[in-house]
Amino acid sequence: MSALPVFLALLLFSAAGLFAADAPKKAPQKEIVWHDAAQWKPGGRAWDDTPSHYSRLPQRAEGKVTKAVWRLSRNSAGLVVYFRTNAPVIHTRHEVSGELAKPHMTATGVSGLDLYARAPNGQWRWAGSSKPKNKIHEEKILNGATPEWRDYMLYLPLYNNTVSVEIGVPEGSSLEPVAPPQAKPIVYYGTSIAHGCSASRPGMTTPAILGRKLDTPVINLGFSGNGKMEPAMAGLVAEIDASVFVLDCLPNMSSLAADEITKRTENCIRAIRKKHPATPIILMEDRSYANAWILPRQFKKNETARAALRSVYDSLTAEGVKGITYVTGGQLLGDDDEGTVDSSHPTDLGMYRQAEVLLPVLKRTLGK
Repeated sequence: MSALPVFLALLLFSAAGLFAADAPKKAPQKEIVWHDAAQWKPGGRAWDDTPSHYSRLPQRAEGKVTKAVWRLSRNSAGLVVYFRTNAPVIHTRHEVSGELAKPHMTATGVSGLDLYARAPNGQWRWAGSSKPKNKIHEEKILNGATPEWRDYMLYLPLYNNTVSVEIGVPEGSSLEPVAPPQAKPIVYYGTSIAHGCSASRPGMTTPAILGRKLDTPVINLGFSGNGKMEPAMAGLVAEIDASVFVLDCLPNMSSLAADEITKRTENCIRAIRKKHPATPIILMEDRSYANAWILPRQFKKNETARAALRSVYDSLTAEGVKGITYVTGGQLLGDDDEGTVDSSHPTDLGMYRQAEVLLPVLKRTLGK
């Protein structure tokens, strides 16, 4: 090998070393400090004696409510973890025990976490969501926020049993748990629609949207296919010291005979009135099936069920029972056919439209 190529090779090697020496060094990765959310009470839970930290009915309800309701009560729909941190980066790690997604509902809604932050104007604004790919999932849910103290709320999975939730912040940042709001909650008792089907993420259900807009805690008692006002559930609903009760069960009760609809509805309202003589009750009709305009059977199902529900309202009002507001169902999802995923279950658009219909009703009811 001649002297010139050797000289050039040495020169290039030396230059590469100089450039490498001058290149900026990456800051060492900070350790993540994890905080187990099981150490503090979640918002949206009405009872403390639940079989697991992230379930919705008390242990004593097992064997009294139907098996389906009990199974669905283990889903963490509507539960929220509140905390404060000054961290610019927030990690989450959580475990669920069931299927990650459904044919008509994404994994972000069925099994994901949804993060909101309190903005300077006091409003809750969306900040990030997790996209689970496995039953145990870790993710950087927020990255690059200005490092200042903020309040956060983390919605838990809608249609899955949540086993554990941890929140991680970089070493050097701080995190403090925050107790759930102490104000009397809105109790929202209903069907799969209240439960969250088919919201794209946990913060986009109608109950969650209403809770943020009113800055009021919400107890989500939606049970997919099983919001049917059985006596045992009516008794449990009546146990809660609520600011208002929203009864949105007609989508599941519409398959019952008209006299059964009236019987169960009257029983539920009387159970609430026995313990809460003056607490407002909002009685809701079912949403219209999106394709009822072309399917007479669907149209008739809506109309028959609504007539039965309305008869209860008229009868109790004539009797002198006070404080019941009746909400018709025709406009709940808008005046077009674009608000559902399958004619029945709302998309995010349908959830938002439904919340917009209920918002002024709740504001009047709550005096907000």
